Amino acid sequence: MPKFAANLTFLFTELAFLDRFKAARDAGFHAVEFMFPYAYKKEELVKRLHDNDLELILHNLPAGNWAGGERGIACHPDRIKEFRDGVELALEYAQSLGVRRLNCLAGVQPADTIFEQARATTVANLAFAAQALRNAGIELLIEPVNTIDIPGFFVATSKFGLELIDAAGTGNIGLQYDVYHMQVMEGNLAHTIESNLGCISHIQVADNPGRHEPGTGEINYPFLFGFIDRIGYASWIGCEYKPSKDTLSSLSWLKRYE
Repeated sequence: MPKFAANLTFLFTELAFLDRFKAARDAGFHAVEFMFPYAYKKEELVKRLHDNDLELILHNLPAGNWAGGERGIACHPDRIKEFRDGVELALEYAQSLGVRRLNCLAGVQPADTIFEQARATTVANLAFAAQALRNAGIELLIEPVNTIDIPGFFVATSKFGLELIDAAGTGNIGLQYDVYHMQVMEGNLAHTIESNLGCISHIQVADNPGRHEPGTGEINYPFLFGFIDRIGYASWIGCEYKPSKDTLSSLSWLKRYE
């Protein structure tokens, strides 16, 4: 049976962020994920997790100036120190919050950087982060993101993400497979997941088009959830979608998996 985690960056946005933990638990979730913890004190987040008996399964490394439109800096040759400082900060939070996986967003390839430079920088940054996280017992993830929503995003297919993992050569990097992003970019979801199951450490879901809850678009989620269950995927599935209406009504699709 699939097990689902609420993404608090996307769900329960009717509430202030720190109030979303209780809302997730009240809705029946036992685990949560979110994009970034850095605007909040570690102690406050720990308290919200503890008070609501929730496991935090994932958050991202710092990704540059998110409010200013940046979507990661791992492929930026001139920001390696900033990336490494971000790994240190993420580790501080992860160790306090009990997180076992941290996701890396590669970012948009800078206009003044050729592909080979961006690739080499990404590989070096992944290797650095993976080793730093390994020492703390934490796995690094790399996430391909579609280039329709984020034009120019450097890692846009599962194939390229897996190539970068191999090139980093550290053995402590998994693929974060976002079904929505990969439906937009490549389709063939079931085959890709099955073929790369040993490298996929985390799955996130939303339907297409619109990035709304499963059941609102073209993806056959009842089949896909059953399929990944049968082939042995045992990790969490993050609900990283934009509710088509309010969050609680958007959770009706989950009833068949309770």
